[in-house]
Amino acid sequence: MRPPLSWTDLPGRTVGVWGLGVEGRANVAQLHRLGIDPVVVADESELAAGGLASLMQCEVVVKSPGISRYRDEAVALVDNGIALVGGLGLWLQTAPLDRVVVITGTKGKSTTTAVVGHLLDGFGHRCFVGGNIGRVPYADDVDEREYEFWALEVSSYQATDLAVTPRVAAVTSLHPDHLPWHGGEVQHYYRDKLSATSQPGAEWTVANDLSEPLRTHAALLGPHVRWVPDEDSPTSGWADELGLLGAHNKVNAEIARAVIELLGMPEARDDNALRAAARGFVPLPSRLTRIGVLHGVEFVDDSLSTNVLPTLAAVDAFPGRRIALIVGGEDRGIDYEPLAAGLELRSDPLLVLTVPDSGARIAQAIGSRSAVRQCADLTDAVHQAYAWARPDGVVLLSPAAPSFGRFHDYRDRAAAFASVLADLSA
Repeated sequence: MRPPLSWTDLPGRTVGVWGLGVEGRANVAQLHRLGIDPVVVADESELAAGGLASLMQCEVVVKSPGISRYRDEAVALVDNGIALVGGLGLWLQTAPLDRVVVITGTKGKSTTTAVVGHLLDGFGHRCFVGGNIGRVPYADDVDEREYEFWALEVSSYQATDLAVTPRVAAVTSLHPDHLPWHGGEVQHYYRDKLSATSQPGAEWTVANDLSEPLRTHAALLGPHVRWVPDEDSPTSGWADELGLLGAHNKVNAEIARAVIELLGMPEARDDNALRAAARGFVPLPSRLTRIGVLHGVEFVDDSLSTNVLPTLAAVDAFPGRRIALIVGGEDRGIDYEPLAAGLELRSDPLLVLTVPDSGARIAQAIGSRSAVRQCADLTDAVHQAYAWARPDGVVLLSPAAPSFGRFHDYRDRAAAFASVLADLSA
């Protein structure tokens, strides 16, 4: 599944590009720089209209991360002896792996990647931050000579493309997710995601000790594991300078600190140096981000929380507060019993407002264990949440579901949430 090819191995071969998202467009541009005119299949309509036959004539097909290796067309390509690869995997083959870190996890990987980059910059070492977080390390506008280190967020999709692992990797959390992409099997998902830490070259994995599924699957990690938090983790509060909400983000910050220490930065054990380096960090949008206060009610955008685990962590970030929690979105058939059980443990006032398409199933799972209302849409939910949360509560959008179907993506959903707040303010 992981052909050990690099970009520099491709000249002279017939190469196809399957998918034209952000990474797909970067793949085409990179091939052009190498003097290769690829066969391009942009989307499903082109695939059905002869595109698969065209890809079958290639020696190598560079796919976009969102294209599952488990789908029939991908299996057919591999069965016909075609190397099915990803752009990030091709780049890593010739990257300076002692100065690269890959960070994965069901949730928390984006924030942790951003913190690693910010701290390294704060210590005076220019760090490229990219991968699944948005930037492509081999894009037109990236000059690799400008960077000493690379912090790369790696999704479970991208992990299946990596034939090597840098000396240092990290896993922030583990919980069932993206099961249709991974053949509908949770064990496939765990194996695929954690493979980012255990390919040739792997030495250290920094892992979240508070994740029971991660502990259970520790055998899938690299040869040496640094569990965080541990008895040696600093406890002086340096991470407060990052301005991140929630206890889970304190763990993410400590994972970032351990990563930097394993990259050879002695400053990572100095509380004062950490505190200084942490200053000025700008939290990523839609990740437990305060977007406004209206008549004492705080509005928090956590639109990127598309699973049970981060939603429960988001609720825990506001102890003692009155919370109106908005949940629901694309229905991927995941089990919402753990969400219902986790919310039932909360003793502070809580109202759960569900929205389509998974809202009805979430409400059914909750039953009478927590106060719950089914709403027509996001606008209806925000209005009801605000009325209930007054005078000093929190309206928390943390959907435990993707946005697709009703919204283009999590950003679109976040923008809709902010728009309703703006209307209420007016």
